Amino acid sequence: MKQWMYPLLVIIGASSYGILSTIVKLAIADGYTAAQAVTSQYFTGFVLAAILYLFTHRGLPKFGGGFTLILAGLLTATTGTVYGITVSYMPASLAVVMLFQFTWIGMLLDCILHRRLPKRAEVISLLFLFGGTIFAAGIIDADLSGIPWQGWVWGMASAISFSAFLAVNQRQVEGMDTITRLLFMSFFAAIAISFFQEPEIVWNGVLFSGLWVYGLILGVFGIIIPILFFSIGIPKVGGGTASILSAIELPVAVTASVLLLNEQMTTLQICGIVIILIGMTLPTIANRRIRLQQEV
Repeated sequence: MKQWMYPLLVIIGASSYGILSTIVKLAIADGYTAAQAVTSQYFTGFVLAAILYLFTHRGLPKFGGGFTLILAGLLTATTGTVYGITVSYMPASLAVVMLFQFTWIGMLLDCILHRRLPKRAEVISLLFLFGGTIFAAGIIDADLSGIPWQGWVWGMASAISFSAFLAVNQRQVEGMDTITRLLFMSFFAAIAISFFQEPEIVWNGVLFSGLWVYGLILGVFGIIIPILFFSIGIPKVGGGTASILSAIELPVAVTASVLLLNEQMTTLQICGIVIILIGMTLPTIANRRIRLQQEV
């Protein structure tokens, strides 16, 4: 696989996350709760992963990786759960900004794990991403005085959880292909979500009353695509770069809300999206220049 494909896979995986909030809102508008929609995402995602495994493998899967896959599945579930709690304490636009603290937290984790200092291009990129996020989320004129302290704590917890999820996905499991990894991660995520959300939708009939349609979409874009693509792309690009590239989630989330929920997009939000896209490309451009200089 060509080198430029790995950053693209991370971008596609992160973009799929950006669609989730809009689909959850559509499910709520159809009479379901957010907890029911999120639960359907993880259970349907596991079923899809199992079907994908059956079509691509023969025999029972052999478990390997141990703590890595268990932790990755747990972090997949806790990120969605903690972010949902954050939204209950503060406006969704501000909750997005809190979640997006994963950009610098992820960079910090990568620097600690690899015992290195951040590159100049990475620092500049983070500044672009932070400024662009504030504009794109539309909180310039927001009143923050009424936000309870719990909202800030849960918001930072969601950012830390997602950063840890990206960091864990850097670790490759020897002897295990990506489909088998997807199967185990989705399984552990479904188990974890049973403790946080509403697993009873499986046996009380709610999932099969129409919720499965939203669960199917959420499962594809919230489980299958990101886990599969992150498992391939992140080990190649590194956790720091993956954190920066994953910032595409916010522009996609804003765009999806405009297209599917008929929400308005302001000029400031458009400017913020452009700034985020510029910030995302800086490390890639810097790395490409370094490779060209080395080749010369």
